[in-house]
Amino acid sequence: MARYSITINGKKQNVNVAEDMPLLWVLRDELGLTGTKFGCGRGLCGTCTIHLDGEPTRACMTSVEYVDGSEITTIEGLSTDLSHPLQQAWIAEEVPQCGYCQSGQIMTAAALLEKNSDPSDEDINTAMKMNLCRCGTYQRIRKAIHRAAKEI
Repeated sequence: MARYSITINGKKQNVNVAEDMPLLWVLRDELGLTGTKFGCGRGLCGTCTIHLDGEPTRACMTSVEYVDGSEITTIEGLSTDLSHPLQQAWIAEEVPQCGYCQSGQIMTAAALLEKNSDPSDEDINTAMKMNLCRCGTYQRIRKAIHRAAKEI
């Protein structure tokens, strides 16, 4: 076991865990931040996307030793009251069906809008292509991202 110091959603956290423990399990099991979901466990679906020092990152494939001293934002860190423009757009466009992939979708979209405040459909498709949605809400996701971009 090793001790790691990580800033998560603006709050410094210290955890004592095995060095190869995936960040996903640190967030969910050690810190109770269950908004980040487990999907495939191989970094292929995007369900576990968080921001690591501002970059979208798959938490299932990132070991805690890699993030020591880093700043992490999870879906819980976007807003405490669903007031983030992406969260509002997701609700307005009725994006979720089962909802399972949505935190990863929103985190990926937030990273896109940080870099590009007025993305084209092609920009959105490129940024979101590695986030899978079993329900197939891709059209509504794109529409919600455009809506949020107007608010930001």
